[in-house]
Amino acid sequence: MKTIWIINQYASTPENGYAGRHYYLGTELVKLGYKVYLIASAKHHLLREKVVMDSTFKITDHDGLNVVWMDMPTYADAHSKQRVLNWFIFSWKLLRLVKLIPDKPEYILCSSPSLISFFGAKKLAKQYKSKLIFEVRDIWPLTLTEIGGFSSKNLFIRFLQWVENKAYRDSDAVVSNLKNSVEHMVVHGLNRDKFTWIPNGFSEREVREARPLADNVLSQVPIESFIVGYTGTFGLANDLYTLLAAAAKLKKYPEIKFVLVGGGKEKSNLINYSKELELNNVIFINFINKNHIQSMLKCFDVLTVGAKKEPMYHFGVSPNKLFDYMIAGKPIIYHIESGNYHPVTDAGCGFEVESGDPDKLANAILKVYKMPPNEREFMGDNGVKAALHQYEYRQLAEKLVQVLRSM
Repeated sequence: MKTIWIINQYASTPENGYAGRHYYLGTELVKLGYKVYLIASAKHHLLREKVVMDSTFKITDHDGLNVVWMDMPTYADAHSKQRVLNWFIFSWKLLRLVKLIPDKPEYILCSSPSLISFFGAKKLAKQYKSKLIFEVRDIWPLTLTEIGGFSSKNLFIRFLQWVENKAYRDSDAVVSNLKNSVEHMVVHGLNRDKFTWIPNGFSEREVREARPLADNVLSQVPIESFIVGYTGTFGLANDLYTLLAAAAKLKKYPEIKFVLVGGGKEKSNLINYSKELELNNVIFINFINKNHIQSMLKCFDVLTVGAKKEPMYHFGVSPNKLFDYMIAGKPIIYHIESGNYHPVTDAGCGFEVESGDPDKLANAILKVYKMPPNEREFMGDNGVKAALHQYEYRQLAEKLVQVLRSM
């Protein structure tokens, strides 16, 4: 049995956070016969519930997936200086895993962000003579300069750029959930032949075991209406102000309601914006657990996923909610400008419109609303077919295994 260590400082499990890519990939790799250790920080801003730690490390078992939690200093939010310091602490503490984990890794996969953990992963790979896979889920430092507003001349940004270039050169393989990111990578030293696209996806088991909504949640859903739904993070990047502006343009259709489910830093601001626009067709529902999401999506008639217009999105995006939406079998309106990556129109499961344009978004919603039910059902079925064809985590794990075997 071969062993793979997956290093992602911001990983989580369903009990502690939003689970996500490496939890699901890890559980599927276990089913495919691999011994898997997922190594993560026990304290980071993406955890809903902090992991209780009574030592520096703790290993928990999740259906055969070994999650290695590393105790770290706490920090206030994503923009905290302590978060940056934790990148270095995490990378340094990785070296102590040699005495903790009994199974020598044949493969080490190190996922960004942060880039700094690559140093620890590279040293471990050299010590164990393991193959090293570098994974890019967020292109750094490009994200910090194009979205975060940092200057490319900033000394720390230049240091991160050096690390990124080094990671492309020194890794045995590079994978990313961003389909066109290879075009950025080759400019920074990557041999194109080392690249493989492995998108995010959905868990078939999670869909199969979806739990019904609690009565107090279901009572908030206007099921007699035509519902435009959104589930996920309420952040600036999600283009939700455009969604509310589109809702304002559709107030003359009282049978159309907007239901936004989730939480995040922008939620209170979005609620205030909704009040400014005097929107009586918008309902905000608090965060619900991931195992209830499919039950919520089934209540909706059309689903929206968006992102603010940013040049770097032309390298592709891979929002987790998109694949949850597809498998839910509902038409999707995708207001993200992601270059030549067109997952919704290619699948025939909805419409893609320009981000930041409430008129176009409202028109797309109206188009779905006026469709005969059988046409909406046809679109939804197309999404299910696309999801089952290429976005289920078992398939994505098999794609990763092909990368491992190729080395």
